[in-house]
Amino acid sequence: MKRTPEPEELMDEADQALAYAEADFSESNELFLDLFSRLHPGEFRGRMLDLGCGPADIPLRFARRYPEARIDAVDGAPAMLDLAAKAVAAGNLEDRIRLHCQHLPTRSSLAGDYDALVSNSLLHHLKDPLDLWRSIRDQGAPGAHVLVMDLLRPNSPEALDSLVAQYAADAPDVLRRDFRASLHAAYTLDEVRAQLSACGLDQLSVEQVSNRHLAVMGRLSSVAEARP
Repeated sequence: MKRTPEPEELMDEADQALAYAEADFSESNELFLDLFSRLHPGEFRGRMLDLGCGPADIPLRFARRYPEARIDAVDGAPAMLDLAAKAVAAGNLEDRIRLHCQHLPTRSSLAGDYDALVSNSLLHHLKDPLDLWRSIRDQGAPGAHVLVMDLLRPNSPEALDSLVAQYAADAPDVLRRDFRASLHAAYTLDEVRAQLSACGLDQLSVEQVSNRHLAVMGRLSSVAEARP
């Protein structure tokens, strides 16, 4: 099925952001954390960068699972970050999770040299997908762990309809509409592999991890090797 990019807009309407914050993404978000545990067994005590954090459910889950982690969470939508700030404050985690309103590629205001770089469901939203891979490449320390999970574009319109019916039949209209648009805008495994190759990140692996998700996993090589 041919890819159809999403409209160039951020999820910055208050009602749209709230619908996402209130939706139950626990299954996919727990899958994300389980994949990170596979990538990095044991305790994580380093500095993490989350790109496209939305309402901060994943940073909060990471902070609870890894009590010594320090997390910088980035999103380009102020409405999402307003909800994220409330959630971080409610969890009493302001000293461990710092929120940043930025567009990719990330700017030098971030600390850089992160020990882990993660992103969930951001890639298909970007006008230029290489902005994500360049940000990961440029912000990570040598040997940093990388985990990016995103939707996987279905092979056919019929397969897409089946996924929408399975996972969004009872969702609010805005979520059902956006899920359908996101599946159309998602990439295939080979398309993501080509993106990684273009940024000198061939050392990262790409695999399908659910009936609607792919994951990019691995560790960065040296900075010099990662900049073509």
